[in-house]
Amino acid sequence: MIPEIFELAGRLPVRRLGYGTAQLTGPGYWGPRGEARDAVAVLRRAVERGVTLIDTADNYGPSIAEELVAEALYPYPAGLVIATKGGVVRTGPDAWHIEGRPERLRAMCEASLRRLRLDTIDLYQLHRLDPDVPMAEQLGALDELRREGKIRHIGLDSVTAEQLDAARELTDIASVQNRYNLTDRASEPLLKLCEAHGIAFLPWFPLGNGSLTTDRVCADIAAAHGVAPGQIALAWLLHRSPALCPTPGTGSLTHLEENLDSAAVRLGEEDMSRLDALS
Repeated sequence: MIPEIFELAGRLPVRRLGYGTAQLTGPGYWGPRGEARDAVAVLRRAVERGVTLIDTADNYGPSIAEELVAEALYPYPAGLVIATKGGVVRTGPDAWHIEGRPERLRAMCEASLRRLRLDTIDLYQLHRLDPDVPMAEQLGALDELRREGKIRHIGLDSVTAEQLDAARELTDIASVQNRYNLTDRASEPLLKLCEAHGIAFLPWFPLGNGSLTTDRVCADIAAAHGVAPGQIALAWLLHRSPALCPTPGTGSLTHLEENLDSAAVRLGEEDMSRLDALS
């Protein structure tokens, strides 16, 4: 039986297959992707389909993705978990600058609260650890925001297993986000650590930035199940570990429906063996 629910921090339930908002922005995650009404329609349909975890970031756009989430979904339905990220400053398409000074993290978090129209952010993730600022200062700033009630849980993005261990000595960590998919499993040690400690692992590029939608093995298995190759790649993640909570993003209603239908795909032992061998 594949678990459908993951409890963030052991007490905040979300459906494991969520929705990510990066694809609602333009090339290089900069500017709008298209008409706002199209993005609003996708977000609303995701929630209609039962998605309870929306993953966004202040720098998608920048600001655009968070604003679209609020436009589409506020007032938020009960049980919907909004996760966002801070700690990266954008100066142009594909231009990312890490910024982890405590005063900047506070300003970013408070700006996200305003854009999302929230009093408390359920899951606030440090988008990158700043190598020029001690980890204790960065996580200390987030802990202070948590004590003030501005965030509920803390997550990390793009960390090693060793960094997660170090962070856990400083504060409670509810989630991590690292690149992980069928053909990129460099973060396997981190996944095992998450499993051991009940930490959610939100894999980014769960479809290999689109490459897995054309993978031959995925296509062969998909044909046998009567589904699309990308659905096999997402179903593999859900079967691979109960800690994995993929949040595939799209600006297309058709692709959204396809992605969410992946939760119903049941892979057999032979399917999993063939897919596991792709690593």
